[in-house]
Amino acid sequence: MKLGRFYNLIVKFGSERDPRKAKTSIKSYADSAVLYGDLQAEVKKILIGIDMETAELLLADKIRADSGLDLAISHHPEGKAYASLHEVMRLQADMLEQSGVSLQVAQKLVEKRMQEVERRILSQNHMRVVDCARLLNMPFMCMHTPADNHVFVFLKKLMQAKKPKKVKDIVNILSDIPEYRDAVRNTGCGPRIILGSPNKGAGKIIFEMTGGTEGPKNALDKLYKAGVRTIISMHSSEEYLKKAKDAGLNIVIAGHISSDSLGINLLLDRVEREEALEVIGCSGFKRIKRI
Repeated sequence: MKLGRFYNLIVKFGSERDPRKAKTSIKSYADSAVLYGDLQAEVKKILIGIDMETAELLLADKIRADSGLDLAISHHPEGKAYASLHEVMRLQADMLEQSGVSLQVAQKLVEKRMQEVERRILSQNHMRVVDCARLLNMPFMCMHTPADNHVFVFLKKLMQAKKPKKVKDIVNILSDIPEYRDAVRNTGCGPRIILGSPNKGAGKIIFEMTGGTEGPKNALDKLYKAGVRTIISMHSSEEYLKKAKDAGLNIVIAGHISSDSLGINLLLDRVEREEALEVIGCSGFKRIKRI
C-alpha cells in the first residue's frame, strides 16, 4: 500500500477506538505523523519499535541494504509529533468526565497538566531523529495515540467482562495476555500492584492507557469521590503515586513497553486485514498476531 494510505488507516482505526463519546468524525492526533518520506511510496516491509532513535534508524538502513525495507516506525513521537504531544491530552478531560468528575473541573485540571508537559518538552531537540531519517533517506513515521487507544478499549472491555473482585485478580487477568505474559517471562516487568494490597477490593476501575502521558495528579482525590477505587496504568511517577496514596486509590501497573506493544499489535492486526505487511519488531516491540 502507499505510505499515505497506511497513515490514513492508522488515524482512521485510532479514531474508531477513541475513548471520547463523540465519534462522528476522524480525530486529529498531533502525536502521530509521517515525519519523513513520500506519501506515494509503496510500503510492504516495515521496522517498528517502541522508540526509534538514531541507532535504530541505522539498523533500519542496514536491513534495507541487506534485504529491503520500506518504512521505519516509532511508537513514541519524534519531531513535530513530539513537540505537539501535549495537544492529545485534551481527550483526558472526557475520560475524567466519564469517570464521574465534572467536565468543567476536568478541563481545568487537564489544561494545567498540558501546560506542564508543553513546558517540559519545549527544550528538547525535537528534530534530531527526523534529521537522521532525512540524511539516510529513510521513510519514517510515528503512531502514538492511535495505538494507545486500542489498548485502552481492549483492557476496558476485558475487565468489564471478567469483573475482577480483588486487586490481585486484575494482575492475574493481565498476566494471561500474551504481551504481558512475555514481559513477565523475559524482562521481569510484568503487571504488578504498586499501591494497595492484593486482597483489597478492586471496586470501580479506570484505565490510564491513552491521552499522551500521565494525567493530572490533582484529579485523583476527585476520582475517589466519584467512586473510583483502582487505576490500571502503564506507569506512574513518584509524585502521582503519592497523590494516589493520599486519595486512597489502588494502582496496578500493567507495564509500559508491554502495553505499548499490545496497542501496536491490535492496531497492526486491523491494518493487515486491509493489506498484508512484513513486520520486523525491535526496540521493545514484538509482533504478536491475533488474525
